[in-house]
Amino acid sequence: MRIEKVSVSDAKELLEIYAPYVENTAITFEYEVPGVLEFESRIKNISAKYPYIKAVDDNGKILGYAYATSFKGRKAYDWSVESTVYVREDHKRGGVGKKLYEALETSLAKMGILNVNACIAFLKEGVSDAHLTNDSFFFHEKMGYTLVGTFHDSGYKFGTWYDMIWMEKMLGQHSTSPMDVAFGKWDI
Repeated sequence: MRIEKVSVSDAKELLEIYAPYVENTAITFEYEVPGVLEFESRIKNISAKYPYIKAVDDNGKILGYAYATSFKGRKAYDWSVESTVYVREDHKRGGVGKKLYEALETSLAKMGILNVNACIAFLKEGVSDAHLTNDSFFFHEKMGYTLVGTFHDSGYKFGTWYDMIWMEKMLGQHSTSPMDVAFGKWDI
């Protein structure tokens, strides 16, 4: 498995990975699977500023992808991002997500990003649901993220209200004179 930059030509294959999450889970709160043109636009806009990467097997098949986006639009938040990762359903628990996040975090740190935040749909204690597990929480915890807070009944999908949690990981030291973030100058 190797990590590569995502290109616009990957949109269709990335959508094949993403569509089951939209259609069958509450992992994403998106209701409709976006079209290829919309996904191409997302890739262009995100990768112009932040890392957008994929894990590829020896045959060139994309196994998963990860990217970062702005945490907030104001200048004071430049050093913070929100992270996202999706893994092909038949390759979960095989280290794909870990490899992607390690590469994503390294790339972000080189740009000058200090905080990585993850917004995660979360099941309340004692609740089971056909559309969500708390695996994403446990994945992020293993990757060194810590729980920051819970927003209760924040997302509604499949006739159910879901909590949303925020987790964070610090990639570097916070100083009173941080270097400017090198937006658009990322590599893997």
